[in-house]
Amino acid sequence: MSRLGIRSNRRELRPTCEGLESRSLLSAMGSALHATAEVHASNRHSGYRSGSPLLPQLPATPQVTASTQDSSGDLNPYGVAVVPRGFLRDGSLRPGNILVSNFNNPDNLQGTGTSIVRVTPGGRATLFARTPPGTGLTTALGVLSNRFIVVGNLPSTNGKSDTAQAGSILLLDRFGKQLAEFSDPKLVNGPWDLTIVEHGSRASIYIANVLSGTITRVDVQVPSRGNNVVIKGATQIASGYAHRGDDAAFELGPTGLAYDARSDTLYVASTADNAIYAVKDAGKTRRDRGTGSVVFADQKHLHGPLGLTFTPNGDLLVANGDAVNADPNQPNELVEFTRKGKFVAQKSINDTPGAAFGLAVTSTRNGARLAAVDDVLNQLDLFTVGKP
Repeated sequence: MSRLGIRSNRRELRPTCEGLESRSLLSAMGSALHATAEVHASNRHSGYRSGSPLLPQLPATPQVTASTQDSSGDLNPYGVAVVPRGFLRDGSLRPGNILVSNFNNPDNLQGTGTSIVRVTPGGRATLFARTPPGTGLTTALGVLSNRFIVVGNLPSTNGKSDTAQAGSILLLDRFGKQLAEFSDPKLVNGPWDLTIVEHGSRASIYIANVLSGTITRVDVQVPSRGNNVVIKGATQIASGYAHRGDDAAFELGPTGLAYDARSDTLYVASTADNAIYAVKDAGKTRRDRGTGSVVFADQKHLHGPLGLTFTPNGDLLVANGDAVNADPNQPNELVEFTRKGKFVAQKSINDTPGAAFGLAVTSTRNGARLAAVDDVLNQLDLFTVGKP
């Protein structure tokens, strides 16, 4: 495994030794896990209105559910990422597969999970990759350049926030092999979530740091072949979000990120602030923009916002984890709202508080699919409207 350090005084990531390709380390791979998927035929929707809000069109319950526990029994699924069209097919991943990262080990200690599980659209689950012991994989999970997986970690030695470490960002290839580690506690400090924006051979990885209440943009270049990722620079683009340890939720701070390319705006779900912020010029700025402006702080409908993404019609969708401003009558709400902050709709995924976390929305040929973790039941819920 190669380690890429960050020289914080220049805000750049630079290799401490030679290139990534020659020093990759094979990750340990566990045996396959087969989960039983529950398919509810009566919930299948045939109609889909692409310009309309997503949540009102979804079925009452997921058509497919799949266990997110790997063969060792890791618990507490956090991150969700969908393998996109065009992903290389020489490994186990296929377009439409969903990847899920686990934060807890089989003893349910937070910050110690090491597995990424692959789930097919039909609900079959297998182990995709395993990281070193005690890694603590977070919601920071994404796909880069159709052949790499990027995942964040926030380790803890005893499962409690008082031993939380800065963690890092891991780069895996399409076979689950660990290639590199990006680290520097000044710019990568508790990577709790991320989003990736690609521009041809270049990409920006936006990282939400829960231990420092900051957002970092890491700019990379990905050659068309090989396993070499070139780090062009890293900039702290936002800060000032409330952050603190929490006995139940481990850490509270900036989490979900969603980027709007048309306006160069990064939306930030700040859990402890119980608000959604908009950071302007996120892709261009070379300086810290503070928290940005509040776009949604509806105390009736926000209850500790975590995962954040766009719906096909351009609305924002956030998962509420109930660690802040909890309402027993509205647990685990997925809330849809416009970019201007107007509430649209909400939907609960579990009656037990604290189940919602990572989520992802993809457009299908004539419909849309929502993938959302339920970390109380340790499962992935798949809702489809229109044709799969």
